[in-house]
Amino acid sequence: MTKTLCVFCGSSNNLDAKYFQAATETGDLIIDGGARLMWGGGRVGLMGRVADQVKDRGGYLIGVIPERLRTREVAFEGADELIISTGMADRKTEMIQRSDAFITLAGGMGTLDEVLEVITLRQLGYHNKPIWFVNTDGFYDSLFSFFQSLKQEGFLYRDNGGLFEVVDKPGDLLEKVQNL
Repeated sequence: MTKTLCVFCGSSNNLDAKYFQAATETGDLIIDGGARLMWGGGRVGLMGRVADQVKDRGGYLIGVIPERLRTREVAFEGADELIISTGMADRKTEMIQRSDAFITLAGGMGTLDEVLEVITLRQLGYHNKPIWFVNTDGFYDSLFSFFQSLKQEGFLYRDNGGLFEVVDKPGDLLEKVQNL
């Protein structure tokens, strides 16, 4: 059975080229790993770049986008499946349930919301699916440092170990994706 990789990432077009390169490489990873893409259904920013790369290479795309965002014409209408949710919470639920693993690229508040929910659900035992951060040029270093502060202050009971893994570039995940 083909595995589904969920990608969380930014929707801004005003980003450094290195983030778009990581998004292109993530699209390649999905195809080279024999998987299909599950993502927020957008055609803009890094979301659009990952989707374009997967589509250009003949892959299968499952987008989940709230009706409110679709009406703003940011939906990737060329997806093989485009699921229209009522809101952001429904969108996340659909993505989490239908995915076998999660990849987080650089992104803003929406990306953080998505990945933190997935990490929290894993911590609480609702799933045991792999969660990977692609830490392009140290983008998430301050977040990981904050996680360590949470642990030191007693808000986390264990290290991040086992909850997620961090890699420098998407290609570092190829073997893991192939072995899902």
